[in-house]
Amino acid sequence: MAAQVTINEGVLWVGGEAYPLRNISHVGQRMIEVDKGAAWKEFFVRTLVWLFFGGIFAAVMDVVGIILLLGVQAFLVWKLVQALQKPPVYGLVLNTSGTQREAIWSTRQEEIHQLIHEITKAIGNPEIAQMIINVEHAVGGDLIKQYGSGSIGKAQHSGSGGIQAS
Repeated sequence: MAAQVTINEGVLWVGGEAYPLRNISHVGQRMIEVDKGAAWKEFFVRTLVWLFFGGIFAAVMDVVGIILLLGVQAFLVWKLVQALQKPPVYGLVLNTSGTQREAIWSTRQEEIHQLIHEITKAIGNPEIAQMIINVEHAVGGDLIKQYGSGSIGKAQHSGSGGIQAS
């Protein structure tokens, strides 16, 4: 997925979201990566549970049960490999009027570094700065924030702009 970031007439546009350059007080980066320890733990727990129940099923159903046991175990291994291979995701963080927002996410750190550099230059000279920056490796997904023991909800993120509560 590609996204476009535009700086024009003193305004930073990320998708359909506008950020006046004079209101931006901080530009930074955030990184999110897979918790590999949690992925391994989940794999081991699921494997132990499946080996217990799948073993019983295999003993009762003979060949079909053994094939099912091996098939489900292969699926669990595939899910583990898939989780461990996910790349880190880097986000452009903008502080405006005391509010911190993740404006765009990319799998390439260089793209976010370039955005930080160009936005910082534009903040220093907002009337002159005009540019379009294409973020070729933008990502979308869900943003889930949890504080303490209770979840405060789930929000969807398209890779640019703000989030929509669901």
